[in-house]
Amino acid sequence: MTRSSPFRRDRRPRPDPAPEPHGTADPAAAGRRAPGVLALALPALVVLAAEPLYLLVDTAVVGNLGTVPLGGLAVGGGLLAWAAALLNFLAYGTTARAARRAGAGDRAGAVAEGVQATWLAVLLGAAVVLLFQVLAGPLTQTLAGGPGEVAEAGEQWLRVAGCGAPLLLVSLAGNGWLRGVQDLRRPVRFVLAGSLLSLVLCPLLVHPAGLGLPGSAVANLVGQSLTAALFVRALLREGADWRFRPAAVRAQLVLGRDLLLRATVLQLAFLVAAGVAARTGQAALGAHQIALQLFLFLALVLDAYAIAAQTLVGHALGAGRPAEARATARRVTLWGLGTGVLVAVVLLAGRDLVVPLFTGDPAVRAQAGLVWWFLAGFQPLAGVVFALDGVLMGAGDVGYLRTVTVGAALVGFLPLSLLSGPLDWGLAGVWTGLTAFIALRLVAVLARVAGDRWLTAPATVGA
Repeated sequence: MTRSSPFRRDRRPRPDPAPEPHGTADPAAAGRRAPGVLALALPALVVLAAEPLYLLVDTAVVGNLGTVPLGGLAVGGGLLAWAAALLNFLAYGTTARAARRAGAGDRAGAVAEGVQATWLAVLLGAAVVLLFQVLAGPLTQTLAGGPGEVAEAGEQWLRVAGCGAPLLLVSLAGNGWLRGVQDLRRPVRFVLAGSLLSLVLCPLLVHPAGLGLPGSAVANLVGQSLTAALFVRALLREGADWRFRPAAVRAQLVLGRDLLLRATVLQLAFLVAAGVAARTGQAALGAHQIALQLFLFLALVLDAYAIAAQTLVGHALGAGRPAEARATARRVTLWGLGTGVLVAVVLLAGRDLVVPLFTGDPAVRAQAGLVWWFLAGFQPLAGVVFALDGVLMGAGDVGYLRTVTVGAALVGFLPLSLLSGPLDWGLAGVWTGLTAFIALRLVAVLARVAGDRWLTAPATVGA
């Protein structure tokens, strides 16, 4: 098979767009100019950042109740966030399928993907609610390190907030199909509306209303209800057919299976790394937590390019324009690299200002200073990796991404993290493992995008 660089223009003749098997083609689609990377990335960033920022405020409000409620929020909120992270394929998988249909001029088909993803979200959400109601006690005790006040507080919070799992997943599905049709403005409004409502209710219910920690869970639930209702209303306004179609749901689960396995491996790798850091000492664990949270927050910034890439590539391939998909790969690679370099420079320049914001412990600061070089050093690599992850997701090449992520974790991240304990490498070993994980993925995705197979990856759109 002929190989060509993603950074060189593809001069082959463009094939005609594939005929559309579903729905009615959008006659105006062909004449519209594709939005730029930033036009899609910026609203995606707002949506990605809304939940973490709300959680910061929620943590501050609950923190005034004392150590036990704060620990309960960390335990219960961590379990709910973990479930959402594992099922995030409802957003990314739906984007890939909807973008293919929209790119081929079939907006009705793209909306239909949103309807079936919403059904799937309701079914999976109901399963999560059942799981949390039956196992809330054992799960919170496991995460809290055994029975006690913190576990009880976490169980109390989770039993209330966990009822919002279907709402949370419906919002993920709504984000997915709207990204697919290149409408990222409405998700911003919907997510901000729910988050602002929660922000207003949280302090009122926790303190003046006297509900305490359960008030935080109720505020969370009400905000998610509003956001989910707005996403459902958007589907209703499209005049979509709401019949449940098992074949379409099964096709979505094919993409979801690979993304779910990928997310599971990622979560387990981070848990192992945290366990190794905890055994190194309290100072090392504190520094690891600071650096890891910054890494995850910065990943949101870089992941916005992945969402833009996914949408643009899906549209291009759905319209039968592989050269446009390659051009998108080049653009998002440069944006990811440039942003990664900028983030690295800011981290290095601001280390002495940022670290004291999180801790005043000299031992933790010393450990954080060591980790900081790793955190800053691999940001340019991460910028490219996340951007090209989006390219391959948009192409429906999620099987390859699954294999690469699992392989990089098993070969790089996990071995180096696990060896850090017996070999006394400390945090340097753990973060060397994370750097290797990023580097191995970088090599793999660059090699893939340099070839042609991703352009013909099965997108399972026709189901």
